[in-house]
Amino acid sequence: MSLSAGHPIIAIPGPSPVPARVLRAMHRVSPDIYGAEVLAVVQNVVARLKQLAGTAAHVAPYIGNGHAGWEAVTSNLFNRDDRVLVIQSGHFGRSWADVMTRQGVAVEAMDFGLAPPDPARLAERLARPDAAGIVAVCVCQTDTASSARADIQALKAAMGDHPALLVVDAIASLGCAPMKMDDWGVDVLIAASQKGLMCPPGLCFAWFSDRVVRRGRTGLTTPYWDWHPRATTDAAWQFWGGTPPVQLVYALDEALRMLLEEEGLEAAWARHETLARACWAAFDAWGAGNPAIRLVVADPECRAHAVTAVQLPQADELRAWLTERLGVTLGVGLGAADPANALRVAHMGHANAPMLLGTLASMQAGMTALGIAHGPGGIDAAIRVIAERA
Repeated sequence: MSLSAGHPIIAIPGPSPVPARVLRAMHRVSPDIYGAEVLAVVQNVVARLKQLAGTAAHVAPYIGNGHAGWEAVTSNLFNRDDRVLVIQSGHFGRSWADVMTRQGVAVEAMDFGLAPPDPARLAERLARPDAAGIVAVCVCQTDTASSARADIQALKAAMGDHPALLVVDAIASLGCAPMKMDDWGVDVLIAASQKGLMCPPGLCFAWFSDRVVRRGRTGLTTPYWDWHPRATTDAAWQFWGGTPPVQLVYALDEALRMLLEEEGLEAAWARHETLARACWAAFDAWGAGNPAIRLVVADPECRAHAVTAVQLPQADELRAWLTERLGVTLGVGLGAADPANALRVAHMGHANAPMLLGTLASMQAGMTALGIAHGPGGIDAAIRVIAERA
């Protein structure tokens, strides 16, 4: 029997659930894109995007997803054959490196498998004489596939006096975990609308420092990707390189109001940490009765607060059972060594304790129904974390 009638639970790491009021903000006829109202909304969104990233510098918005953000940054930062060190902690670090390679950049990978980056290894690499020509260090703050979290401050400190730019992919972390671009010395930041920003896919953003501006355009910069006019304009259309995606802009305006003005950014960071720790507690309890159930990232301090990646026997069967019988959708084991026995639980963006507890309880029901061995007390463990921190 299916019990899935009712509101579905989407616990995949993007697109994340979109609040009803954000959907309502989108539901409007297309306005005059040259009018004062649209310009005011776009300018307000741009100002709040800077607040979100913790920067007083520049931001260029684009129509596209996170992959578009990668290409935009590559087109503006690098020339063909520039040497770039890409720190990899999973599928998305490797995918980002592939995009740069296909654009002609000379990528050197520092691969940590599915583990978080080790700042000491970065310091050692940049201290070698042949590191002088490296123009940038690129890293995902959260790799959405492995759920590994990079310590951006520690990596910046490890760079020491090396002149390389620090480029951070915050697609899966912005709005979910601390990011202080200026204070931490980040030169370029990349994010998109469909995860912590609680909007549908379709928008991506590149923040960049004055130091980057002084570098000017590169041999890879094309008219569309060029971020200089987007960051200095006073015309709504030019922020977007053409017709603004007005419905998505209104959605983002509403989502940023919810995140920055109503909840507050630090409160949102704390909420995500609490949900993450509750999720981990459940898996720890289940794993106590079955060592094959375990979190991909062993150290809690190195785990993302937006998504949890796990190894779990019969994960594909469990995901299918949850979707068909209970209306709960979990993320696939993207980038895992054994994807059929791996999955991801998202707790990002528009997510609260009842949504997480419903997801976890549904998982426990599914494991019981499918005969997947697991330790007792997973839901109670998650409840205790929430009760202690709420």
